[in-house]
Amino acid sequence: MNNESNSTKFKILIGVLTALLIGLGVYTVSLYNDSKNTVAGLEKQKSEIETDLEELIVEYDELIKDNELKDKDLIAARERIEVLLDSVKTAEANVALIQRYKIEIGRLKDERKMLFARADSLIQSNRMLAVEIDSAKTMINQTIKVVDSVSQENLAMSETIKKGSVVKAIDLRGEAVIVRSSGKIVDTRRASRADKVRACFTLTPNIIAQKGDRLLFVQVINPKNNLLGDKSTIEFESGVLNYSTSTKVFYEQEELDVCVLVNANEEELIEGRYTINVFDGPQQVATTTMELK
Repeated sequence: MNNESNSTKFKILIGVLTALLIGLGVYTVSLYNDSKNTVAGLEKQKSEIETDLEELIVEYDELIKDNELKDKDLIAARERIEVLLDSVKTAEANVALIQRYKIEIGRLKDERKMLFARADSLIQSNRMLAVEIDSAKTMINQTIKVVDSVSQENLAMSETIKKGSVVKAIDLRGEAVIVRSSGKIVDTRRASRADKVRACFTLTPNIIAQKGDRLLFVQVINPKNNLLGDKSTIEFESGVLNYSTSTKVFYEQEELDVCVLVNANEEELIEGRYTINVFDGPQQVATTTMELK
């Protein structure tokens, strides 16, 4: 009787243990599957966080590059996102970490909204400024054209006035002369008897010519193309003038008769045709010839 009772108890104990083992196995499998699903879910969330961060970087890159912005806050925010992305990629996914990254991404997205709104305002301001600059450049270019046109007109007018202010010489005549010891001057047509050459001319009236002292230059060139007289030179912007003599007259915008004597060496006074030129500064104002026997 006792053996039968013990056998029954043993069988019951084995049954309970078997049931417990089966239950533990089912729980273990269920727990493993739950853990596996949890890990997969965390990895998926981690991948989504990486995607969100990469998209944020692309958005910052496009905004900075397309609009050529050098905003230090935008650049700093983009660099922080890159650092966070590197941290997410190397970190092992867990619930606490994923939760912290999600909070950080939310903060970064809020920061992006604020920075992008400010950037949009800056972009609009830059565009308006560019339009104003283009308009200002157009006005400046137009002004430059007007100024250039006026300058050209002024230069042309100045040149016209300059040319018009030259005093003209008329009735230029040259003649060889004998200078007596008494100072008396006698004309001659013979080169062998001449001492000097006299050039006489009349300055015409000119109301736009400058009043006052005026320096005139005379050239006398003999038949051998040799310059008589002092053989001096004077330099102007247009070049160098060689002249026989010069004379200073006081011009009052009215007609003025002028005569000058040009020295000559005996060997320079020869038979033939002589050329006489008169210059008002660098401008030739009269020319004539004379013949000596």
